[in-house]
Amino acid sequence: MAVMEIVKLPDHFNLEPELREQLSNRPGHQRCVEGAGELLLVVHEVPDAGIPERKALFFWKRHDGSWIQPSGAGLNGLGELLDRYAKAIDRHEEVIDKAGTAAEIFAILRHAGPLSRSSRNLVQALEQVLSVDSDDREMRGFRDRAREIDRAAELLNIDGRMTLEFWRAEQSEKHALAAARLNAIAFRLNLLAGFFLPLVAFGGLFGMNVDIPEFAKPLFWVILLGGIGVGSLLLWLVGRQTGKSADCDKPTDEEDDELS
Repeated sequence: MAVMEIVKLPDHFNLEPELREQLSNRPGHQRCVEGAGELLLVVHEVPDAGIPERKALFFWKRHDGSWIQPSGAGLNGLGELLDRYAKAIDRHEEVIDKAGTAAEIFAILRHAGPLSRSSRNLVQALEQVLSVDSDDREMRGFRDRAREIDRAAELLNIDGRMTLEFWRAEQSEKHALAAARLNAIAFRLNLLAGFFLPLVAFGGLFGMNVDIPEFAKPLFWVILLGGIGVGSLLLWLVGRQTGKSADCDKPTDEEDDELS
């Protein structure tokens, strides 16, 4: 049974009824429709980021083997479509090399995904045309170029995701190093507080306005100097060990070379 309401085609597309019956009121996915010895190639315009709707372009192959496009005869419109795909990918590749924020990379990924899917489906539609007419050399050239665009779109998507993953790992490493430094500083401050607290207590005790026995005066200086000496030794040992720990947390030259 024929579909009464079909997708709007250019006025000069005089398709056979058998071919028209395979169409609905929507363009649908990218594909090649065959019927009564004719072909109708349905492809999509370059997708926009965040917009699910796709604008369809139609190319009709008549019985005599000639292609008809919306603007007239030939397949120039298909080549121009591939040019627009390539320009969109090249524009994002230039940005991804200069991007300095995650928001810029996210904007690229938001468009790279639809570009990759749409270009992949475009290749499949062209493959369907060649499965019907494998001798169409012009269509074979468009198919090969569409494969290159599909590969470029896939690489763009992968590069964007890898860039975000690298930035995430780099930030995690910086945060870990900063946390290690803060822990070392906090430990030293606690050690200083623990070292000076008894000295302050002894100083307050011996600074009281009372008469100190003669035998306690030499003992005061022994306690004071001994405490300072032992405390200084502890500070030096702990500081040395803390420095070694911080050096171990830092990436080596070989790791830096691998990251670069």
